[in-house]
Amino acid sequence: MIDYPLNSTFLGFDYSQNKIGIAVGQRLTGTARGISTLKSPNKKINWPAIEELLQQWHPVALIVGLPLTMDGEEQETTETAKAFGNQLNQRYNLPIHYMDERLTSREASHILGYDGHTSPRRYSKAGKKVKKNKQQGHDIDRVAAELILQSWLNENT
Repeated sequence: MIDYPLNSTFLGFDYSQNKIGIAVGQRLTGTARGISTLKSPNKKINWPAIEELLQQWHPVALIVGLPLTMDGEEQETTETAKAFGNQLNQRYNLPIHYMDERLTSREASHILGYDGHTSPRRYSKAGKKVKKNKQQGHDIDRVAAELILQSWLNENT
């Protein structure tokens, strides 16, 4: 267990190169909730939007989802998530904690009623692609960040 004051606030991140789901959580209540999904046009992180959220919530630490294989091994995206965490630490000088994010997008999709689809690109019963629903993808990232942060709070508070 990591010792932070009872009134501590944390921000959680579900990082990908195209968008970042963000959640906020409190140690006092032990709960997290998704608050935003930031687009990353041309794979460029929207640092001003992240800074605005940091100023709004005043977190004591940041939690970054760590994508691992089902066997718990690191993969290519693990390194990009760690690089993002390192950038957060360098820019904002806040502690960074990593949390296993296996299956959080699938769980988020299930919570949102998207029938196990983790991609906003949906398929008809005949297997043909149907119109892409961008909002679903943003919802999934936001809820995945919530699940990541909630798991971390469950283990560490």
